[in-house]
Order: sequence, then C-alpha cells, then structure tokens
Amino acid sequence: MARPKRNLLATAQETSSPPASLDHGQEIARVCKAEGKNLYSVELPAGAKPLLVELPSRFRSQIWIKRGGYVLVDTNAFVDRDNKLDGEIVNVVRDEKSWRKQAYWPAEFVKKPAYPDDSDEEESNVGKMPPSDDSDSGI
Repeated sequence: MARPKRNLLATAQETSSPPASLDHGQEIARVCKAEGKNLYSVELPAGAKPLLVELPSRFRSQIWIKRGGYVLVDTNAFVDRDNKLDGEIVNVVRDEKSWRKQAYWPAEFVKKPAYPDDSDEEESNVGKMPPSDDSDSGI
C-alpha cells in the first residue's frame, strides 16, 4: 500500500526552507556518490575524508538526492553506536539559492558558473571569415 500523499507533502514542505541556525554537530555537505542501500558518501567543506551518511526512512522514495547536491548532515547521530556510519542526513537542500543566503553556508562551496568564462583565451574564430593574404594583392 502506498504512503499517503500528506506524508509526501509534509516532507516536501519541511525541506523547502532552510533553518534559521544549525545545531551543534550539524554541517552542510556535498554528496559525492550514492553507495547503495540509502547510504551516501559526502564531503564536508573542510576537505577531510569523505563521510558515510544514512538517509532516514522519512526521505526514502520521496526525496531524490543527486551527485553534487547538498545535504544537511548530523554528525552526532551515531556517536554512541560502533559502526561505519559517520552521520545521518537531517535535511536535503532543494532551494539552493535561499540556502546560500544563510550565514552558516560554507564559503568553500562556491557556486560554479554554468558556462566557464572564456575571456582569458584568444578571440574565437567562429562565424568569421578566414584571414586574407596581403601578399596576393597583385591579382
């Protein structure tokens, strides 16, 4: 039997806006890759080793996380357990623009332009006539 739609709407509403502040042990991380079985490898802004985090059951089959996306991770979730998990995904960044405006957004996660700026390179020859030879002026 499928989950009620109100659960899906509640989850979507919960992840639509960023929190006012982060609790102790919560950090924003970039998703490196999906490891399988609702486990994701994420990197923190400090650039340390990748962490293995779990997606809680309330997000499973409702919110999809893509590689390169951002999530809010609680690193204190599995401190008392002795396992390979380093944390739990608390929230998924869906509206990245509003999250970037928050004071706690890490400076290491700068927005990359969709099209690289080619102003440093030479001028492009696309759509231009080939250069004319001045030595052939005696036709």
